[in-house]
Amino acid sequence: MNPRPPLPPFTEESATKKVQAAEDAWNSRDPGRVSLAYTPDTEWRNRADFIHGREEVVAFLTKKWQREHDYRLKKKLWSFTGNRIAVRFEYEWHDDAGQWWRSHGNENWEFDENGYMAKRYASINDQAIREEDRVLRWDRA
Repeated sequence: MNPRPPLPPFTEESATKKVQAAEDAWNSRDPGRVSLAYTPDTEWRNRADFIHGREEVVAFLTKKWQREHDYRLKKKLWSFTGNRIAVRFEYEWHDDAGQWWRSHGNENWEFDENGYMAKRYASINDQAIREEDRVLRWDRA
């Protein structure tokens, strides 16, 4: 696989770039695009779901974004060392009934030597919000 910069070991600058690249990819809501940032045998824990490999990532994200409409995500670097990055995040979305949600939590990432994410562990909580309480609007980019 071709290197996917920035590569570990991370500095604050390179870790911040990696976080922004992840945010941009996830906000595309394109499961295929997102999956390319991960190793072919990537390992995830997302809430109570355990996902293994890019094919399962694509299936998981496809289902996620069929359920989470008008998804908008913001990630922020929390910590980094060597080949690991921790982020805090929040995202907003609405369900089929029109209820808006703010989901927030933490992710721990581990990268291989070529800059692909090998492990992603996410802890996420959801909070029902009113549409007028949204802060992550596309028109406020």
